[in-house]
Amino acid sequence: MDVTVFCGIDWAESHHDVALVDDAGQLLAKRRISDDAAGYRILLDLLADHGDTPEEPIPVAIETSRGLLVAALRTGKRPVYAINPLAAARYRDRHGVSRKKSDPGDALVLANILRTDMHAHRPLPDDSDQARAIAVLARAQQDAVWNRQQLVNQVRSLLREYYPAALDAFQGKQHGLARAEARAVLAAAPTPARAARMSLAQLRAALKRAGRQRGIDAEAERLREVFRDRDHARQPGAVEDAMGHQLTALIRQLEAACLAADELAEVVEAHFRQHPDAEIILSFPGLGAQLGARMLAEIGDDRNRFTNARGLKAYAGSAPITRASGKKRYVGRRFIKNNRLINAGFLWAFAALTASPGANAHYRRRRDRGDWHAQAQRHLFNRLIGQLYHCLHSKQLFDEEHAFTSCSADLSDLT
Repeated sequence: MDVTVFCGIDWAESHHDVALVDDAGQLLAKRRISDDAAGYRILLDLLADHGDTPEEPIPVAIETSRGLLVAALRTGKRPVYAINPLAAARYRDRHGVSRKKSDPGDALVLANILRTDMHAHRPLPDDSDQARAIAVLARAQQDAVWNRQQLVNQVRSLLREYYPAALDAFQGKQHGLARAEARAVLAAAPTPARAARMSLAQLRAALKRAGRQRGIDAEAERLREVFRDRDHARQPGAVEDAMGHQLTALIRQLEAACLAADELAEVVEAHFRQHPDAEIILSFPGLGAQLGARMLAEIGDDRNRFTNARGLKAYAGSAPITRASGKKRYVGRRFIKNNRLINAGFLWAFAALTASPGANAHYRRRRDRGDWHAQAQRHLFNRLIGQLYHCLHSKQLFDEEHAFTSCSADLSDLT
């Protein structure tokens, strides 16, 4: 299909500037639209006036991949290109060296990017609505987990200043200060003085409120011994009370963050297991429902999104990047990548060490070769995500015997 009209949109919070150019770079139309349904209708009518049809849609370049405007543009089969703002800024210098900038000018630059270099950019993936919904939920759950950890770090930092007994009581436990028992006890006794006065009955009641069902008496005895230990230093009474109020506020935020993370995790798992790719993804060692949903959220289910496995590896940041000039050559890790995907990938590789003998052997060989822990993990993730690409395209489940058969392949370059 020969494209003769190209559209660029410079988006903002309350309005958007639109520019249309022909294949010779001639400006055909420009318009500022509002960020509402009326503005979107004006935009679609403007595109239709210049030849936009369902069979031959006009491609659109914009500096974002989200929002209602993008959703309106993606109706039908219209290709929408999300241009990196840094790339758009470099293109701007091609049209002038004065460093001038305007919103209509930026829209024109975006349209010309498609006119001259559309082949070098990729449209937004044509993921199904189900995959896009999973992406929203998985990212929200990941954000909730990160938010929960930030609050745990704040609570830990505060307790170190005035309440070390609480750290002794809960730090060694699974999930530490994020445990429901820790939150319940600290809410009932936000200061060392109040904790020391708590009776066994009060401690048992706090543990029951947190949902504990077994070993309540023994745990209450242990907590009372820790809280009544006089070896810990104390802040002055007034300062201790003030910090107790601060801790109470943080515990309330932490309670909400834990509840949000848990509820989102349940919704994510329910949606993920209904997706057709879930069976293949869950067949891989180290991938459960949560990590699998995160992988699907970032990879999507558009099989044409990546031309080959190398493209996916580069997008994930697991494949290295080479910088060569003259006699100098450097091979190192990528800094421009999908950070959510590489984060899930490291968790996947770590979990696979105990779930897959082949993955563990691959990791050990990389360590014996001289890789650091992070390098070996990234190499393992690179291997696993390549296998995931193959299985999704061929609709096969993971096979341990075929996944790790060649030692020479394990020791080959990441590319």
